[in-house]
Amino acid sequence: MKPVAPVTGFRIASPLLSGILWSVIWLAIGTIVLSLMLYGTSMAEADTVPWVFGIHGFASCCGGFVSARRAGHKGWSIGLGIGLTYAILVLISSFLAHDIGWTPRIALLLGIAAAAGAFGGMLGVNTGGGQARRK
Repeated sequence: MKPVAPVTGFRIASPLLSGILWSVIWLAIGTIVLSLMLYGTSMAEADTVPWVFGIHGFASCCGGFVSARRAGHKGWSIGLGIGLTYAILVLISSFLAHDIGWTPRIALLLGIAAAAGAFGGMLGVNTGGGQARRK
């Protein structure tokens, strides 16, 4: 008896693209949760700055994890690259949407995203999902 073939065979081969995609997915989930917290509690918008940096750090960590797991080697450097790429994409979209200026928060976002991406990459490369471990 032959097994049924999978219906969708779509898989992103590039570790960079898959890491950025998962970062954006976790950013969207974090944004929805933060919006629900703002709506359902007495939290003011001025109190959301630490939450926003936490969401960006978590999203960058997840992206670094996925990309390093797919790559199978150089975990911290791949995660660092994902974190910086993610932060630059967020900053570009923020600049285009709201015409933000350069503040110390931008440097803080770049640092948090880079460090969290590198940490996620170190964790992801050791989970055994890459090409080097499948041989």
